[in-house]
Formats: sequence, C-alpha cells, structure tokens
Amino acid sequence: MLRYAYLGPAGTFTEQALRSIPEAADAELLPMVTVPEALSAVRTGTADAALVPLENSVEGAVPPTLDGLASGERLMINREVLLPVTFNLYAAPGADLGSIKTVASHPHGLAQCRGWLRTNVPDAELITSPSTADAAEGVVRGDWDAAVCAPVAGQRYDLAELAVNVADNAAAVTRFILVTRPAPPPARTGADVTSLVAFIHHDRTGALLEVLTEFAVRDINLTRIESRPMKERIGRYCFFLDCDGHIEDDRVGEALMGLRRVCEDVRFLGSYPRANADHEGDGRAKPSDDDFADAAAWLERVRAGGA
Repeated sequence: MLRYAYLGPAGTFTEQALRSIPEAADAELLPMVTVPEALSAVRTGTADAALVPLENSVEGAVPPTLDGLASGERLMINREVLLPVTFNLYAAPGADLGSIKTVASHPHGLAQCRGWLRTNVPDAELITSPSTADAAEGVVRGDWDAAVCAPVAGQRYDLAELAVNVADNAAAVTRFILVTRPAPPPARTGADVTSLVAFIHHDRTGALLEVLTEFAVRDINLTRIESRPMKERIGRYCFFLDCDGHIEDDRVGEALMGLRRVCEDVRFLGSYPRANADHEGDGRAKPSDDDFADAAAWLERVRAGGA
C-alpha cells in the first residue's frame, strides 16, 4: 500500500487536496505536524510521497516548502494540485459571534480573512496555529473560542458553523505539489511545467540576467520566479523558477544545459503535468521543437556551403 504524508492534522486543506488524487484513494495517509516533517518522511522512506502547499494566489509562496526543496537530499515534484480555498468560521456548539474573544488559524488563513474578522469580530485576538485543522482541534480542546478553517475540519470536529465564505478574496487558490524521491519524471503531455532552483554566482555581474536569457532566447515562458535566502549570509539568494514545457522538450533541455554552464549549481525539481491544462501563456504563437530543429538543419546546410 502506498503511503502519502501531508501537512496535518486530519481536516486540513492539504488533506482535501490529497484526496483529489486518484492514487490516494487506497493509500495510507500520514498527517504530519509541519511541512519539513512531511518532506523528511519521504527522504527517510517513511512515506512514498508527500503533498505540501507551495503557494497561494493571495499570500504567495510557502517558505518552508521552498526551503525544504532547495536544501537537503533532492526531492522531485511529481504532480501539482490547484485547490480553491473556502474559509468558514467555526466555534463550539452554542457559541455566537458576540462571545468570540479569540480566533485561531494558519497564518495564511488569518491573512486571507483579516478584513472580515476586523469587521465582524473586531475585538477578538487572532492566534496563529500550525494548520487550519489544528485551529479547529484547538476549539475542541478549549484553547481558543473559534477557528477559521476548511468546512471539512469544522465537520470533522463537530463544530458550530458561525459564518461561511469569510475570506476577503473569494477567488483564492492554493497550489499543492506531490513530491517523491528522485525518479524519472512523468511522461510529457504537451501541457507541462518544469520546476528548478538556480544557484547563481553572486560575485558575477549580470548573473541573474544570464539565467533569464537562457529561457528568453529559446522563447520559453517563465511562469514563476522567486528568490529565497540561502541562510549563509546576508545578500545570498537562490531562485525558484517554473517554466512551460517538459525536460524532454529539446528547448527546455537546452535551457537547463545553459543554466548548468552559467550557474554555480542547478537543482532540477521535476517536470509534471500542469493542473490547469488550458493555460495559454501570453497568447503568442510559440516556435515548436520542430522549428528549432529546422533552424539547426538550415545552419548545417549553410556551413556546408548550401543555401
């Protein structure tokens, strides 16, 4: 039986996202207290894979996930899951808004609902918890009065629903990634994303421009670029990059070879199917691998004295 670790406890958005993966239906699900613990479970063999949050459309990246991918034994992204985020406010049975003095949630949950909370429970103290499900469980323990969490968590702990859809941005989406130990990536689908970490030469002028140029000259669309400190000393950063395409695409492979030449190091994180397969980039017609092969053949003919 497959074993999937995820950011727990039971009832988190991560569990909800994990249960959308068909292979997870018959797998053993292992809730972990933190993202680093979920990633460590894969590295040590306790789990075959782990689903962790990578970024949110409102609050941005999840730093523990980025740091866990950039350091330690290499892991690979096998799949991504996009989950619309719905927050409700839950409390112990019999409570009402007027009795709420403390509200707990994951930091991203509190940030996404701050406006609603300020308007509807203005005097409540906001408390951060490791996860939205832990916030719900804390209501049961009596640690705080209410929790901002997913409906699945409120229902799991038999809490009273005081308000629904309390997020300030109803269109919020969280992107999750399924990581495994290094293995050949899933087959290319034609609607793929490739992720990597670039460690640039910090003493070289234009080092980041060199990285971006490797993609630009091959007309590869970068869909995300984000920096994270390397935790060595001030001013040293690595860069997380997502681009359209698969490592088996000639252009993407050439770009990675180019990065290997100009960077201090490159960590390949995986090529995997894009969750929103209808992604269209910037709308421009892109040269295909065949176009690049045709250009290479033309150059060989010119070098040989042909037209």
